[in-house]
Amino acid sequence: MNRRGVCLVIAAPSGAGKTTLSRALLETDDQLSLSVSVTTRERRLGEKEGKHYFFISQEKFDDMVRAGELLEYARVFGRSYGTPRAPVEQALGAGQDIMFDIDWQGFRQLRASLGDDVVGVFIKPPSLEVLHNRLVKRGDSAEQVATRMAHAEAEISHASEFDYIVENQDLDVALADIRAILRASRLQTKRQTG
Repeated sequence: MNRRGVCLVIAAPSGAGKTTLSRALLETDDQLSLSVSVTTRERRLGEKEGKHYFFISQEKFDDMVRAGELLEYARVFGRSYGTPRAPVEQALGAGQDIMFDIDWQGFRQLRASLGDDVVGVFIKPPSLEVLHNRLVKRGDSAEQVATRMAHAEAEISHASEFDYIVENQDLDVALADIRAILRASRLQTKRQTG
């Protein structure tokens, strides 16, 4: 049986464990790949074109926006980031699942562009106190912790917009929950094409 791919969006406030969960999921699921964004920022040491980002000029980025070639986009710290439409639509049609590491605003845009192809998972910390402790433990400065905590409350206020909320109290349990969501999404009747 053939099926259409799934766009799995995983969003979370900083320190909730999104990166750890995303990496673990990608390492153990060969049907899942990470979406590669375009960006206008400079390439950092060790970053590879087409693996980490597609590095483009602001002019090219603006042209892509005007032409409707981006599923979602945002300007962050003076640089532009976006998801190219063509490779995502091609992957979905071929039954390949794509994971997106974007915020709630990107999720809204992606859902508006791709509708039912998008499954949103919000990773929630057990509490704001636990989140604060995780940020401190990972070595963020006091100023960074304060900024991230202020953003966290705003981000958590949008959790109800997602299809699923997974609390990351225990990493293994949270990972199992996300795997179950992905598996169920793959099996939906509407995804079956053959």
